[in-house]
Amino acid sequence: MLLRKRCALALAPLALGAAVPAQANEQDWAMTSDLAVGGLIVWSVGVPLIEGDEGGALEAGISIAAAQGIAQFLKHTVKKTRPDGSDQRSFPSGHSATAFAAASSIFERRGADEGGPALLLASLVGTSRVKARKHDWQDVLAGAAIGSASGVIFTHPKQQGMSLNAWGSTKGGGLAFAMTF
Repeated sequence: MLLRKRCALALAPLALGAAVPAQANEQDWAMTSDLAVGGLIVWSVGVPLIEGDEGGALEAGISIAAAQGIAQFLKHTVKKTRPDGSDQRSFPSGHSATAFAAASSIFERRGADEGGPALLLASLVGTSRVKARKHDWQDVLAGAAIGSASGVIFTHPKQQGMSLNAWGSTKGGGLAFAMTF
């Protein structure tokens, strides 16, 4: 039940994006990509924080920051003109890098049940950036690759099962065993 509520909240931007009419203008698509990226950030960082998984929130945040750092470095190095001609920061798509870093982090940490829909939402971000004429497909694919790699590299599955920890001081020591099921 909680999973359904979480997914419904996180997928709300996807529903908004799907509701964008066929004759939507570039601003509508840009807004869709902004909403979807925001939803993925909240899902990847905010949900773990609410659930007490500070490690998961930290890993997602690091994944997003790394992807965004690489994307910004490349934008200022490559200087490719956007399809709409607005500036020379088209390559790679920063929105796509952020979206796929968040989605990959969700997939790695929380599994396919949440990761699959998150990756679909990240795909909507990429499509929206092309429809908004901010990027072409090469920009989006590069951003997706950067974000996906970042999410996989910096995020680890939540440890479940057993743990054994040794502890000690000048007055003694011991082992602590914990098991979740």
